[in-house]
Amino acid sequence: MATGRLGVEETLGALNAALGPGSPVWFKETRARHLRARDFLAPQRALQARFQDGEVPECVFHAVTSLQGPGVAPVLRCARTSAGLELQLQRSAVFERVLGAVADYAAPAAPAAPGSRVLLHCPALRAAPCALRLSQLRAVLVADHLARALHAHGVSVRLVPAVRDRHMSTFLQQLRVDWPVASERAATEALRSRTLAELNPAGDREALPPGVLGYVYLKELVEERGRTAGYDPNLENCLVTEDLLSVLAELQAAVLHWPEAGSLDLAAAGDSDADGCVVVHVVSCEEEFQQQKLDLLWRKLDDQAPLSQKHLVCGPVKVAGAPGTLTAPEYYEYRHAQVCEASAMKHSRDLAQDPAWTETFRVLSVATIKFEMLSTAPQSQLCPVPQLLLTLADSSISTKGTKSGIFVMYNCARLATLFEGYKHNMEQGLYPTFPPVSSLDFSLLHDEGEWLLLFNSVLPFPGLLSQTAALDHTAPGLHITARTETVCKLLVQLSMDFSSYYNRVHILGEPRPHLFGQMFARLQLLRAVCEVLHTGLAMLGLPPLSHI
Repeated sequence: MATGRLGVEETLGALNAALGPGSPVWFKETRARHLRARDFLAPQRALQARFQDGEVPECVFHAVTSLQGPGVAPVLRCARTSAGLELQLQRSAVFERVLGAVADYAAPAAPAAPGSRVLLHCPALRAAPCALRLSQLRAVLVADHLARALHAHGVSVRLVPAVRDRHMSTFLQQLRVDWPVASERAATEALRSRTLAELNPAGDREALPPGVLGYVYLKELVEERGRTAGYDPNLENCLVTEDLLSVLAELQAAVLHWPEAGSLDLAAAGDSDADGCVVVHVVSCEEEFQQQKLDLLWRKLDDQAPLSQKHLVCGPVKVAGAPGTLTAPEYYEYRHAQVCEASAMKHSRDLAQDPAWTETFRVLSVATIKFEMLSTAPQSQLCPVPQLLLTLADSSISTKGTKSGIFVMYNCARLATLFEGYKHNMEQGLYPTFPPVSSLDFSLLHDEGEWLLLFNSVLPFPGLLSQTAALDHTAPGLHITARTETVCKLLVQLSMDFSSYYNRVHILGEPRPHLFGQMFARLQLLRAVCEVLHTGLAMLGLPPLSHI
C-alpha cells in the first residue's frame, strides 16, 4: 500500500500541472450535491480559454487520469461533461490512506524552516481590563490564536508585552489566553541617552510635564520609506515619554535576547540576530496610528531594530443594540450569564452554582466569544479593516444555532458520549475490542456524509493549519494579513456535517457480528474527526468537553 500523507494542495497542484503551462484551473468541490458525482472540477469556460474550442488533448486527458506523485490522491476516473472535466478519486483508497494514519492529519502540512522566529506584539495588553475595548479584545484573541498556530507550525514565538497588571492577568486566564507575565519594567538607560540626542531642540524642556522627554521628528523616516510603505502621511513627530521608552526597551530586549528552545527564561537567553526575527504588531484600528509612531521611533533610536516589522490591523467591533462603551469584561459577564440561563432552561434547574458545571460554563462562554471574534477575518483585500458586528441576542448561545462556538462544543460532547457508549458496551461484552486499523474495510464507508467529513474537514486540515500560520513578511508594505478565521470556519462546517450525519446514521448498531465491520470503519472515521476537532479547539485555547 502507498504511504505518505495525502494533500488537497498537492493534488490540485498535480492536476494543474497536467494541463500544462498557465494559471490554475482546477478547484476542489465542497458541496454535497456536487460531491455525489465529482471531487474536483476544471470548468468548461476555463478549458476554452486554455485549449482551442475547449477540447482537451488526449495526451493531457491521459495525464490527468493517470495522475501520481507525493501527496497526490489516487484518481478513479475523469470524464468530459458540459460542466468541464470532472474528476473523482478512489474514495475507499483515500479513506484507507487517511484513516490509517489519523495523527498525520492533525498536524501542519509543512513545518516551518528551522530557526524561524516571530515576535508578536499586542499593545492592548498594557491597559487595565476595565478599559479594554472590544476592538482591543479582538486584537488580543487574534494574537493568541496566531501564536498557537505558529507554535504548532514549529516557529519560535515571543509574546510582548509581558503583562504586569494582575487584574489583566486574571482576565486573560479567564479567557484562556496564554500570555506571559512580568513584575518589573525593562531598563531604558541606553534608549534614554539616544532619545535625548535626537530630541527636537526647539522649546523649553524644563516646561515639559514629569515623565515627558520631548519630541522626536519622524517625518524624514516616513519620506525615506516612501508613501507606498503604508505609513500615515500625517506622521511628523512623536512625543517621547518614559512609558514609551519602557515599551521600546521591552521590545528591544525581547528581540535581542531570545530564549533557548523550550525555555521562557529571559535570564538564560543568549544574544540573537535582530534581522532574523519578524516583528508583528497586532493592533486594533484605533491603535494603528500610535503603533506606527512606535515602529518608526524604534527604527530611529535603535540601530539594531528588526528590519522586518509588520502591522496586523484588526477592524472595529460594533455591538448591535448596545452602548459603544461596552468593555471586554462586561461582554464576558454578559455571555456567561446567557450561558448559565440557557443551561437552566435546558436542564430545568439552575446549575450555575454546581461545581461540576462551573468550569463547563466558563469554557462555553469563552468558546462563544472566541468564535464570534475569530470567525471573521481581521482584515481583507477589499476592506483592510472590516467591521465586525456582534449581536447580544441569545441565539448565539443555543446549541441549535449552527454558527456558534457552543454548537461546536456541543458536537464535541456528542462525540465524547458516542465513544463512551462504545466503551461501555464493549466492557459489557456487547461489542468486541477495537481491531487493528489495518484490518478495517473502508469500502464499507459509502454514505455521502462520511465522504463529506473526510474530504471537507480531515483531508484538508493539515493544509489549513499551515495557511493559518503563513505570514508573508517579505511582501512590500507595512501591513500584513493573517487567515486567523480559517480554523473557526472549518470547525463550524465540520460540526454541521457531523451533526447531520449523526442525526441520520445509527453508528453504534446492534451487537451482530456481520455489522461490526461497518461500525468499526465508522468509528475510525469519527476518531479522525475527533483529532481534527480537538486540535482545532487547542488552536483556540479551548479544551474538549464531554458534556453540555
